[in-house]
Amino acid sequence: MKLSVLCLLFLSILTGLIFGCDSGPKLVQVSGIVLIDGKPLPLGFVQVAPADYRAASAKINPDGTFTLTTNEPNDGCVKGTHPVAIIALEPLGPSAQKWHAPKKYNSTETSGLTITVDKPTQDLKIEITWSGGKPFLDKFEKE
Repeated sequence: MKLSVLCLLFLSILTGLIFGCDSGPKLVQVSGIVLIDGKPLPLGFVQVAPADYRAASAKINPDGTFTLTTNEPNDGCVKGTHPVAIIALEPLGPSAQKWHAPKKYNSTETSGLTITVDKPTQDLKIEITWSGGKPFLDKFEKE
């Protein structure tokens, strides 16, 4: 697993920006905060996966805040209820990475998270938990 999730997320965002020039559905501006056990998550990405349109994503700032992007910076997300992933890992060189949130949140299929977007918002709150766990290192064998 040399190619980290961050690289894959970057490539999907880049692909969306390159090929995302169609008019598509109306987007709604969405900003908010990600909290883990009540405290701001200081790094990572939010990914929102609408069923009928491209994903929206955002970098999580050190204070836990984010603003979603679908086609152009900070343009938001389509309306509806959508599954969410929180990808919060920190690459530590070629043989390790630190997880700042449980791995289950890394995928929209396993996170159990959804958001409902029905109007512009600046105070969306996404709350996740370690459920008694804590940040940990994943180490890989060198090739």
